[in-house]
Amino acid sequence: MATATVAISSISSRPLVALHRSRAAAISYSSSRQFLRHRSISSPRLLFRNVRRVQATILQDDEEKVVVEESFKAETFPGKGPLLEEESDTSSSALEASVIKLEQGVNVFLTDSVIKILDTLYRDRTYPRFFVLETIARVPYFAFMSVLHMYETFGWWRRADYLKVHFAESWNEMHHLLIMEELGGNSWWFDRFLGQIVATFYYFMTVFLYIVSPRMAYHFSECVESHAFETYDKFLKTNGEELKKSPAPDIAVKYYTGSDMYLFDEFQTSRAPNTRRPVIENLYDVFVNIRDDEAEHCKTMRACQTLGSLRSPHSVLEDEECDEESGCVIPEEAHCEGIVDCVKKSITN
Repeated sequence: MATATVAISSISSRPLVALHRSRAAAISYSSSRQFLRHRSISSPRLLFRNVRRVQATILQDDEEKVVVEESFKAETFPGKGPLLEEESDTSSSALEASVIKLEQGVNVFLTDSVIKILDTLYRDRTYPRFFVLETIARVPYFAFMSVLHMYETFGWWRRADYLKVHFAESWNEMHHLLIMEELGGNSWWFDRFLGQIVATFYYFMTVFLYIVSPRMAYHFSECVESHAFETYDKFLKTNGEELKKSPAPDIAVKYYTGSDMYLFDEFQTSRAPNTRRPVIENLYDVFVNIRDDEAEHCKTMRACQTLGSLRSPHSVLEDEECDEESGCVIPEEAHCEGIVDCVKKSITN
């Protein structure tokens, strides 16, 4: 059975990946009780301010556990239990915790089911598997944008950061897909057909989830990105030496080393712009960066699970400039969460 693990912790200069063994099935989450502001780490004033440790781990039987050491400042949803103020009503807290547990249980079940199907169909066909995986992985981001545009039309939602970041995430996943196509992953009609069918179903499912519960939709995407990270990490460890002898696809060189890196910086919400500039010398470097991209997606999806916490890295820089000037207006938080909350607030107001 495949393994999906994401561990998010404080800032570390050590490599992202560490391998461990686990035979116990469990889902464990730990986090701080206090909200943290999702800010760029570029400003000295913000560095190490209110940093807390957050861990989210999903383990399966008899499989390697891939640990992604990540760091970000966010109002982040911890997973098994909700972030609540201490004075919150106990009964409502218990109800919300039950809902969260159910949502995550459904997400893990669905993710594991898809992984089993891919393991069966693509046991010995690596690049076609990656092609299908990337076709599926890019779907949630334009599904999110579709719903957010609808909210703007109804006047329920007014914040550009979500649209900017989700578009940048979709742009990143699209280039992963183009790389897999250049490597021949889409050469069979069956692989293209399967990817298109699953992506179509996934789009409408994500739209429905995002309308009902953005928290659940973002957590599901976190599970998918976690599996993608694990898949590429194992591929690198198994085929590293061979990949170092192969040239990098032209599309990968253009994307990772091009002159216009605005969208590349935009989807990495835990990093300051211009702090990650990949070096692409061979195919191994390409897959290292694809794997690291998936880790960045995991961080962003996790930050999104708290309403209003997502900030564009470039918007954060603009906010820092506003701190020193008069007349700057910082954008307000997101107005509502999900269709039920939006309708209720529309009637109330």
